[in-house]
Amino acid sequence: MTGSWVMWDDRYTAYDFGPGHPMHPSRLDLTHRLCDAIGLLDHADVEVRSVVPATDEELLTVHTPDLLAAVKEASQDPGAATGRHGVGTDDTPAFRGMHEASALAVGGTLAACEAVWTGAARHAVNIAGGLHHAMPAAASGFCVYNDIAIGIRRLLDLGAERVLYLDLDVHHGDGVERCFWNDDRVMTVSIHETGRALFPGTGFPGDTGGPRALDSAVNIALPAGTGDEGWLRAYTAVVPTIARAFRPDIIVSQHGCDCHYADPLAHLSVSMDAMAVAQGWVRDLAEETAGGRWVALGGGGYELVDVVPRAWTHLTGVVTGRPVDPGLPVPESWRDHVAEVYGREAPTTMGDRGGRAISYGSWGEGYHPEDPVDSAIMATRRAVFPGWGLDPFFD
Repeated sequence: MTGSWVMWDDRYTAYDFGPGHPMHPSRLDLTHRLCDAIGLLDHADVEVRSVVPATDEELLTVHTPDLLAAVKEASQDPGAATGRHGVGTDDTPAFRGMHEASALAVGGTLAACEAVWTGAARHAVNIAGGLHHAMPAAASGFCVYNDIAIGIRRLLDLGAERVLYLDLDVHHGDGVERCFWNDDRVMTVSIHETGRALFPGTGFPGDTGGPRALDSAVNIALPAGTGDEGWLRAYTAVVPTIARAFRPDIIVSQHGCDCHYADPLAHLSVSMDAMAVAQGWVRDLAEETAGGRWVALGGGGYELVDVVPRAWTHLTGVVTGRPVDPGLPVPESWRDHVAEVYGREAPTTMGDRGGRAISYGSWGEGYHPEDPVDSAIMATRRAVFPGWGLDPFFD
């Protein structure tokens, strides 16, 4: 059987907005080191693949020439960046080599998408990808180029007729939604903290797609404080049902781990264990609806030691067919590296809950209108289910 690809290049860590910026590249290096320490990369059916940067022609399938010109100019002279096209803002500061580092992340996602579509790999993961806020004409929210939209565009060009994009980041996947707002070949599903409380301030249930793509955008906007039970309930109450109706050829998923309770930039309260459960569900959904074709990407996540490396190591384990037990001790070699380089005490296990089960119930057991999470779920079901011939209460 075709194995899995893990996209990796040491140059990924050049995507660096500088000291003090929340999106520090240490999170990528620490993840790759943790995957290696656990032994996820040492199998004959797992290929760690080097990466080639995306070309200008590939970037221009989604982005405007003016954005590329602004990024390249800032890449050569960061001090000259003025915020034009979103380059050089407080969120997305300019840095030397910005174009090359951003094109490399896109290249990893393009290769992953092509490999899965052509059958060279069954699944693929690119933790440097998932840059979902970049718009066609502007960098935004720490994202310079939108590797996801460029990867999906390549899948469509290769013959995919229906691509399901699933975004589990705490922030709304606004850039990808914008790119395919009026394209009924792509369904975008985003589970996020409500835009009333969090950047980018979008992604409400009534935002369901353009006139040529009605009900192709699915937004589940959860209240601040939503924990494991509510977060998993939101997934089960919407995602499998709408995915079965859409019948995708392939699933592309974004696994930002900033929904974790320790993340400093958001307000959900999800554990490592729940994220690992959801990752397994995405794999199972791909098996059920898309012939197993699945591309998994990174995304947000700003607790750089305790959260991101463990979350994306779990993701790599799921992608490569060797899910990591949350009760597994974190390897001492990795913890020693964290102590030596970062002067911090690292987590001792791969989970947070100490083996305690998560009870999220079933939508079929009943809708509770007094519960803020259930109300958020029902708003989404009411908005999009009827367009697919589904009953918001019972399907």
